[in-house]
Amino acid sequence: MSDQVITTRDRLRSVSLIFACGTALFSDGYANGVISSVLTRLYPDEVVANNYKTIVSSLVFAGTVVGMLTFGWLSDKMGRKFGMMTATGIVAFFSLLSAASQGAHRSVAGTLAMLSACRFLLGIGIGAEYPCGSVSASEQTEQKGISKNAQHRWFALATNSMIDFGFVISAFVPLVLWWIFGDTHLRAIYRLSLGLGFVPAMLVFFWRLNMEEPERFRKDSMKNARIPYGLVLRRYGARLGAIGVTWFLYDFIVYPFGIFSTTILDSVTGGSERLSVIFGWNVVINLFYIPGTVGGAFIVDYLGPKWTMVVGLLSQAIIGFIMSGAYVPLTNHIAGFAVVYGIFLSLGELGPGNCLGLLASKTSPTAVRGQFYGTVAAVGKVGAFVGTWAFPAMVDDFGGSDTTKGNTGPFWVASALAVVSALVTIFFIKPLSHDGMEEEDLKFREYLEQNGYDTSQMGLKSEVSSTVGGEGSVEKVPV
Repeated sequence: MSDQVITTRDRLRSVSLIFACGTALFSDGYANGVISSVLTRLYPDEVVANNYKTIVSSLVFAGTVVGMLTFGWLSDKMGRKFGMMTATGIVAFFSLLSAASQGAHRSVAGTLAMLSACRFLLGIGIGAEYPCGSVSASEQTEQKGISKNAQHRWFALATNSMIDFGFVISAFVPLVLWWIFGDTHLRAIYRLSLGLGFVPAMLVFFWRLNMEEPERFRKDSMKNARIPYGLVLRRYGARLGAIGVTWFLYDFIVYPFGIFSTTILDSVTGGSERLSVIFGWNVVINLFYIPGTVGGAFIVDYLGPKWTMVVGLLSQAIIGFIMSGAYVPLTNHIAGFAVVYGIFLSLGELGPGNCLGLLASKTSPTAVRGQFYGTVAAVGKVGAFVGTWAFPAMVDDFGGSDTTKGNTGPFWVASALAVVSALVTIFFIKPLSHDGMEEEDLKFREYLEQNGYDTSQMGLKSEVSSTVGGEGSVEKVPV
């Protein structure tokens, strides 16, 4: 009986550690979603006239890329916990500063400029969570107490599901604040919506205080050793490129379909300007993500990340072609259009949404996992940035948003790119097994030793992994 109690306790502790590492990605979904909800409602003329909505979004992307690349290195050389604590501190501080942004003499231009700067710095903290929090979460999935058939599931639920949940809450919070303050206090809604991003970041900060470095990092990191980048690239360069391409394409094609949410919103609401109606329907649209990411988390351990991603991408492409080809009849029956659109969003989360992080974190060795993950995630964000600017121009080239061709043309392109991404995944990305990180670390050590690299300096303190004695054995080696 006592053994069962210990087993249950171990399981709960291990799952808690996974969520402590990954839950901070909630801030990614919340921060990106909430700015879109409130900014254009408070300063509609200035935002449209100066294209501030795109500028602010682009600055968040830029900050996120900087955070991913910088903290990818820090995660490997300074430690996972250092990166995670710093990231949550940055997100908490600049969430508050974003809420307090104010231009000289209360000028709108100054306020928006200050907000843009804060959003860039906030993006650094958000980006830092990917190579620190997500990587640490992946390493925790192979700890004692986690069933082999649930390793991928818990990672997906603790990372991508948290991002999607953040999107839902980012629409719900302004709605609740509107219920409280009404149309006469839009600035209060705007500032509180931004400032409340401080709360989840600080809760995660305290949750992480007593954490230790993951066991994989303690055994196989190169924190105190020179990283042989030439050898790393020779072995992992192709994987890095393949995952980077698929992440770029996924983020590039996801953003155009945001145009369809506007179509649904305008049709369902009859073009209503009431904030309660707009915020309410934004909550509904964002809820489309949840079935895909949660359902996909229970599929990925059985199909594996590679084939789950292929199924999601090809299914998305089919739905995208249907939405584009049948655009006119579907928009004449908006309920059907909304259902098809919701299926499209859910399939995206079931496939690449859940699986890209898994592939990025578990196909590389512990020694460079932060940099590997940070690099491919940054490539993905570049894809989102390019898509944000490219697709509006593409709409214009196809005839403008007032024409059927202008609205559907870019999505033929996007659906075709989803097929390309699926083909890259099939031919260039290897399947993942459970406990695959331990196996990869052992193979990486063997590879380094075969190429004359001294692996005795790897790991923290005096305990390092060793291939001596068989797979998974541990040997005490003086450092």
